[in-house]
Amino acid sequence: MLALDHIVIAGRNAEDDSIAYNRQFAVKAVKGGEHDNWGTYNYLAYFSNQAYIEWLGVKDFDKASKSDNPLIKHLVYMLNQNETGPFQFALRTDRMDDYVQHFKDNDIPFDGPYSGNRERPDGTHLSWRMLFPKYEISEGMLPFLIEWNNPTGGPYGQSIANPQVITKVNYSGVDKDTFSAIYQLKNKLSIKNQFTLQNSKISFNKSGKLSFSLI
Repeated sequence: MLALDHIVIAGRNAEDDSIAYNRQFAVKAVKGGEHDNWGTYNYLAYFSNQAYIEWLGVKDFDKASKSDNPLIKHLVYMLNQNETGPFQFALRTDRMDDYVQHFKDNDIPFDGPYSGNRERPDGTHLSWRMLFPKYEISEGMLPFLIEWNNPTGGPYGQSIANPQVITKVNYSGVDKDTFSAIYQLKNKLSIKNQFTLQNSKISFNKSGKLSFSLI
């Protein structure tokens, strides 16, 4: 089963946005690092259910604008439209190659996998892969799949995790049946307009911006 990995928030200044969030919700964020290939950087807030918030910012707008990574393209689109806030989320898997084959077998258009890496403030390196079912940025969004190269399945540090939990993601990109077919999700107990992940839930709405519940 897939897990919620993280929520991505767009802003003009990732550090300032994370500080403002801390003041409002008592959530501590830390500097993540820089993605040299994409011209971006991030601040992160980890939570006790092994999910996190990523404030993603642009350091080099020219480089970011030329990136072929769908996440960076979406971020640049948001900023060009003067829009900020949550705009994407990632689902964690350890079967990315199986998903590539699933997409091919079922004629589901996709981009990737894309390799990513960044250097942590302590000098250590993280690397991962991302897989994107294709979507039109101006019309809707499909979450991407992420696979980490480290045994813990993510960039988590339990010692700096906030006690809160991201309990639910409110999503209106596609309906539940379409989502289930794309991501091969099956619930033992079917709940109308809701799906249970390993560590959170997805609530399917007919309209509205991406949002989440933090308790």
